[in-house]
Amino acid sequence: MHQGTDREVHEDPFEAPLLGAIPRQNRTGGPAAPPPAVRRARRWLRLLPTPTGTPFTFGYLLVLVATSLFMEYADPGTVAAVLRESSTDVAHLGETPLLVLAASALWVVGGLTSPYVFAFAFVLTALERRIGGWRTAAVFVLGHVVATLATEIPVGLSVVAGHLPESSLHRLDYGISFGLMASVGALTGLFTPLLRVLVLGGVGLMLARDLVDLNNPLANWGHPLALLLGVACWPLLRRAGEAGGAVVRGVAPSRRAPRGAGGRSGSETPGTAVSRGTLP
Repeated sequence: MHQGTDREVHEDPFEAPLLGAIPRQNRTGGPAAPPPAVRRARRWLRLLPTPTGTPFTFGYLLVLVATSLFMEYADPGTVAAVLRESSTDVAHLGETPLLVLAASALWVVGGLTSPYVFAFAFVLTALERRIGGWRTAAVFVLGHVVATLATEIPVGLSVVAGHLPESSLHRLDYGISFGLMASVGALTGLFTPLLRVLVLGGVGLMLARDLVDLNNPLANWGHPLALLLGVACWPLLRRAGEAGGAVVRGVAPSRRAPRGAGGRSGSETPGTAVSRGTLP
């Protein structure tokens, strides 16, 4: 009898008068949600490259800015000589292919005022935030290398066949446009169907107009090819995203056990789930 009475007494909650005057602590453990204006600003800022969120795009963009400033302010003769040595023309591809394929992608035709600079920043930032830095670099390199070889090898064959003069072997060729077009093609695979059609349609019309004008036939044919190479990457990029979950900022999802499911970190006691910022 006494045991039953004691148990009933202990189970009855004791309300201390002083405790009612103490504000209750927030048991959610998380910080307060930022205002809507702050959230919108953060979404817009994610369109820009950052050293931690998009290291490949950010670092590459710094290199392009440096080389563009060199083109703008260095001695014109020196600039012309450096660009000639960086050109992926047939002569250089036959002698030092790896060197010129890398060097030619360090320059932007038109410098900092070129629309390619702004397109590069936005397109590669968006792509890297979705699929990560290594995959973004692979798409860019694929478009740059394959489209360059596909446009220069026919020149060499035409010179050998006598259809083009020998001076065509030294045609100046450099820039980031092939890699950029491949990145655009790959990025559209991550869009909604409507947006994908609009972007590909707009870019396709622009490239078709260039083909009609034929201002630079080799480059004009290389751009659609690079775009198609990016489109061909859709299955691989989607499969990679499904395998790793939502890949954001180039970081795969954490593999740690979720809290509350027997997982622990640091000095937490096994078998308990203690959320930070809350009382156990």
